[in-house]
Amino acid sequence: MTKKIKVGVIFGGRSGEHEVSLVSAKGIMNAMDKEKYEIVPIGITKEGRWIASGDPLKALEAGTPGESLPAALLGDPSQRGLMRLEESETAVTTARLSEIDVVFPVLHGPYGEDGTVQGLLELADIPYVGAGVLGSALSMDKALMKTVFRAHGLPGVEYLVIKRKEWEHDPQGVMQRIEDTLNYPCFIKPANLGSSVGISKVHQRSELAPALDLAARYDRKMLAEQGVNAREIEVSVLGNDDPIASVPGEIIPCREFYDYVAKYVDDRSELIIPADLPPETTQRIRELAIEVYLAVDCTGMARVDFLLDKDSGQIYVGELNTIPGFTPISMYPKLWEASGISYSELIERLIELALERHADKSRSETSYQVPEGD
Repeated sequence: MTKKIKVGVIFGGRSGEHEVSLVSAKGIMNAMDKEKYEIVPIGITKEGRWIASGDPLKALEAGTPGESLPAALLGDPSQRGLMRLEESETAVTTARLSEIDVVFPVLHGPYGEDGTVQGLLELADIPYVGAGVLGSALSMDKALMKTVFRAHGLPGVEYLVIKRKEWEHDPQGVMQRIEDTLNYPCFIKPANLGSSVGISKVHQRSELAPALDLAARYDRKMLAEQGVNAREIEVSVLGNDDPIASVPGEIIPCREFYDYVAKYVDDRSELIIPADLPPETTQRIRELAIEVYLAVDCTGMARVDFLLDKDSGQIYVGELNTIPGFTPISMYPKLWEASGISYSELIERLIELALERHADKSRSETSYQVPEGD
């Protein structure tokens, strides 16, 4: 009998997208081939505590994580697995809970999609699904991501970066700078967050301060972006060094823009797959999606979001999400389904890509010996 691959699925986390992560993780674990994979569920509470005993997913959904024993992954390749933490009055000891062959992080937003967990897994020398430390960190920080896009000549809307301290110390100056650079409507958003948390569409000056206050609750850096009368187009990308792009899909939000409520609460938003686009526009958007993916050194998977100006036909790159929503009805897997890759097959391919990337990285030497005679 072939040995099953032990897959650690990490979900939850210290993020405003904690609940979305639980839904994505449930979909992934339900769809995994139980004949091929042994699932090791690993939950992270909103406070950052790792839990793995019992049923971590149910515990987080029910808000009762205290009933599960604490766990940890150590950044030590000789202890390549999940450890259970056992506390006494005088010490904290570890006991091996499970070996892990590969990790599937399903952590949307900060402390999971931003390179932090990826760095821990690199230290532990455990293969993992998705982008590496650099690609994750760059793609999480929308301000730096846009800087990289500009360096690669990728088309984007006009934007400004505002620091929270700057907003707190000089609110009038910040608002004037935004108005000097952008026209209304514009968007205000946290630089390091996803799923439309903390984002506002601003139509006039009276809405600007509340929008900046809201974004500042979630991050020390904020973005002000030029609004565009545009269609929202998304493309899924899959692969490592030779990625492929799915057919594009279009989102028609049930609200003024695709905010958190439109994504996850109100089910009236429409996903049109494939998007109704001229063939040349479809081809260009798919090409741009791969250019964006490679520009930030992404691996494994990502969803690339575009704005297609309704008036001029101009294509603008919006952003790239390295751990997109992964429920069975989320755009990322739905686009691949329309492109010929089923939900369960997609999960399998992502695990294969993780193992492939780790094997390739393991070829690199980590020590240097001076040649004789030099």
